[in-house]
Amino acid sequence: MGTAVLSGLVLAVALALPSVALENGLALTPPMGWLAWERFRCNVDCREDPRNCISETLFYEMADRLAEDGWRDLGYKYINIDDCWSAKQRDAAGRLVPDPERFPRGIKALADYVHARGLKLGIYGDLGILTCGGYPGTTLDRVEQDAQTFAEWGVDMLKLDGCYSSGEEQAKGYPEMARALNATGRPIVYSCSWPAYQGGLPPKVNYTILAEVCNLWRNYDDIQDSWDSVLSILDWFFANQDVLQPVAGPGHWNDPDMLIIGNFGLSYEQSRSQMALWTVMAAPLLMSTDLRTISPSAKEILQNRLMIQINQDPLGIQGRRIVKEKSHIEVFLRPLSQAASALVFFSRRTDMPFVYTTSLAKLHFPEDAVYEVQDVYSGKIISGLKTEDSFSVVINPTGVVMWYLSPMAPPAQPWHVVRQQAPGAGFRPVLL
Repeated sequence: MGTAVLSGLVLAVALALPSVALENGLALTPPMGWLAWERFRCNVDCREDPRNCISETLFYEMADRLAEDGWRDLGYKYINIDDCWSAKQRDAAGRLVPDPERFPRGIKALADYVHARGLKLGIYGDLGILTCGGYPGTTLDRVEQDAQTFAEWGVDMLKLDGCYSSGEEQAKGYPEMARALNATGRPIVYSCSWPAYQGGLPPKVNYTILAEVCNLWRNYDDIQDSWDSVLSILDWFFANQDVLQPVAGPGHWNDPDMLIIGNFGLSYEQSRSQMALWTVMAAPLLMSTDLRTISPSAKEILQNRLMIQINQDPLGIQGRRIVKEKSHIEVFLRPLSQAASALVFFSRRTDMPFVYTTSLAKLHFPEDAVYEVQDVYSGKIISGLKTEDSFSVVINPTGVVMWYLSPMAPPAQPWHVVRQQAPGAGFRPVLL
């Protein structure tokens, strides 16, 4: 599609915004829960692999684990179905229906089961002729019908993918689905893949419009079970942080994709890094792992209470990379409520633990402040750290040290990130 046509579509959407805006009051902090895709994909062979196929059994069992193993009480409340759940054809009335062999009790019964355990159910759709896995998609003439179907089933979140659709259809359909979900009267968190299909960046993606339409959105590639995949996502998000960081906030989040902690591709250090960096990005925490067999070490990372508190901070400010050293050490900062902050010291090195020395002054913290520092993973506390004090952290290869800093003697005025900055202007926390 030509740029002029696309610009016209964006303008048309913008003009329609008052009736498009989601206005659902949901996802005021990043959604937390479990999502099937990365770990279980489109495995529909329930005869050969009944334990791991996309079936109601998998979701009933994961709901039990979320409810009984401490996840729900920490905030992991969404259990989300991804692609390949439906029958290959709609029913006689044109409605989506679950595969009758793999979901014999239907989605409504699953939602009731999930709700009875204090959890919420998410489902997957695709704005196109087909889903990415080849199942019936939601064409523009089916948007209202499918939104109503999901609401009647008791669905609490919709992830709407974008395979097999044009840019023009997406520019019309994603806002249409927001309107249709609102019209059902059921609160349904709306996760969009729209920007990922348009390259994730302006001018093709208008994040002002997106924040009015969706609660969260996929900007970039699907995560795979590898450290290389995690790094590629990090590289893209922080290379483009001047665009992405200001647009996140309560009710509208950038989504770098699922947590793969507990699977096969990440080491222990890399697992801790993904958790810390997703948290500093104010990312949704949607695990995609087998909660029935997860290791104690992976569970400990994912259930870190202070980490979750930081991720769920009510200010909802996405963090930024503030230092990138020649030594391959990077520093990230996320401002938090009550004048607190989270710092992540991240090593891209692959040789040996690295001793990194700096001070809060070098990281542009206010001059007249004194902090209590808690190491998010070890729990160790440093009391009385002044802005000018030099300190060192030992960071393992591909690992992190993460700090939670709360002011003991706060500056005269609270400070936090200036949310709007000129691209390339660099980061400076400032007094406001």
